Amino acid sequence: MKLRTIIVDDEPPARKRMKRLVDAEEDLEFVGECASGSEAVESILRHRPELLFLDIQMPEMSGFEVLQAIASEDLPMVIFTTAYDEHAVRAFETHALDYLLKPFKPARFKQAVRRACQHREDQDASSAARGLLAMLAEHSENDEQRYITRLTVKEGGKVRVLKTEEIDCFESAGNYVVATGRGEDHVLRETLTALEDQLHPQKFIRISRSGIVRLEAIKELTPLFKGDYAVVLYNGKQLPLTRGLREIEKALRFS
Repeated sequence: MKLRTIIVDDEPPARKRMKRLVDAEEDLEFVGECASGSEAVESILRHRPELLFLDIQMPEMSGFEVLQAIASEDLPMVIFTTAYDEHAVRAFETHALDYLLKPFKPARFKQAVRRACQHREDQDASSAARGLLAMLAEHSENDEQRYITRLTVKEGGKVRVLKTEEIDCFESAGNYVVATGRGEDHVLRETLTALEDQLHPQKFIRISRSGIVRLEAIKELTPLFKGDYAVVLYNGKQLPLTRGLREIEKALRFS
């Protein structure tokens, strides 16, 4: 019996290539492809596939969030397709059936398919995916405890409470940091590096030695001269960018 298979990837060329590889495998039956996480959840619940080729990095809803949304006792076997480097993949590879590191070769795809087929007779084939869900839940809880959501600052004899989600950027000022949000500047008595370790890396990014910005506050990246760029915020503020442009673009895409 063939394994009913769904492909999930937000990039059309990647889905097209993956479909060709799936169609060439006699042990796989293609039942659908999805371009987004929300579409994937609907398709998985409707078709009940046995095998899922799942992209991790997708806008709006990641591959991890897709699995959390369909959490059940009959999860499909999951083969991740990811552009993460191999060291990052090691954090979760033991919880998934397999993973394909982009760009992967057809021979590596066949190896992953063979592994799926070997699990076909296993009555607990979805245990790896359930283990992944448990790991994600644990990591999510730890993240909430690790990263700050509020800051306190003394101003005029009072202690102001600032929500980090309302701060557009942080700029270094010697041994102090100026936090800008809602049209106001606030001086924090700590260094930018110390503050960076407390901010959620999927919500804030350091763009230079002297600046950290909230990803949702970025309006555009504008060229200056000689290949340099500046980060323009929705509040009109413009900050120099010394970090790699591609790294910032990637962070913006998956924030």
